[in-house]
Amino acid sequence: MISKYGIFCKVIECGSFTKVAEEISYSQSAISQSVKSLEQELGTTLVTREKGGIRLTRDGQGYFPYLQEIYNAEQSLERKHSEMQGLENSLIRIGTYTSISRYYLPLVMKAFKEKYPTVKFELHQGDYQDIIQQVKNRQVDFGFTTPSAASGLPIKTFYKQELVAILPADHPLAEKKTVTLADLAAEPFIIDDEGKFSLPLHFFSEAGLTPNIEFHLYDNNSIIIMVEQGLGVSIIDRVFLANTSANIVIREIEEKPTRLLSACWHNWDTMPIAARKFLKFFLSQPEFQDTPK
Repeated sequence: MISKYGIFCKVIECGSFTKVAEEISYSQSAISQSVKSLEQELGTTLVTREKGGIRLTRDGQGYFPYLQEIYNAEQSLERKHSEMQGLENSLIRIGTYTSISRYYLPLVMKAFKEKYPTVKFELHQGDYQDIIQQVKNRQVDFGFTTPSAASGLPIKTFYKQELVAILPADHPLAEKKTVTLADLAAEPFIIDDEGKFSLPLHFFSEAGLTPNIEFHLYDNNSIIIMVEQGLGVSIIDRVFLANTSANIVIREIEEKPTRLLSACWHNWDTMPIAARKFLKFFLSQPEFQDTPK
């Protein structure tokens, strides 16, 4: 069963009464009645139907964050009820970004499900700021981030990723054994658009440098291809270059910039038991044990 608060939130998320009815196997009239009941309870009209779909009224916009909070609390209560009976059908919600979800999470999730087969995972992909906000709003149980981006949350650093420079094969800087941030800032720069917080920009700023940014991209593979074509230089996690066949040059950076992989959460004691068990399991992996903290 799903409450009228949950139904309303799903209607806004899907933008359609019909889609929600199909998703939760209710009749469309039952969905409409649920929303109408909520409007009667609050004494106002929350949504209007338009050609483009469902739209929140001004009152609806004011109430929506509170209704979301109630629905999130209901979901937390349901998860807690499941956890009190063990991890049976528990849902673990994780805020994550590309390198974590591509290189670290899959194998650990597989191993955890071998111990707890009915556990389910819900991954919310985003940039650092998205993840921090999701943790603060309790939309995820915990998230992965980097200490420089986190503020006001408990955090545990578990691994270091080396950042390196990538250059076109015929670039003059390719003749050097190592390059500096100043070398890279002076060249056309291709940056991975990580949202409001960018780790390369953070290191440039710490060095008092402003890079000559030519392109903002959202995909590391695209960055590698554009560097290969001579369109600029970039800074990237070495892990992304493990299997690349691109004709590029990789150089260490003298300032030794690193990405600190960290987990953050809102409150450890109130985090769902399943999420706590999984995070402990994740952090106990052998590859994370020798990393300086």
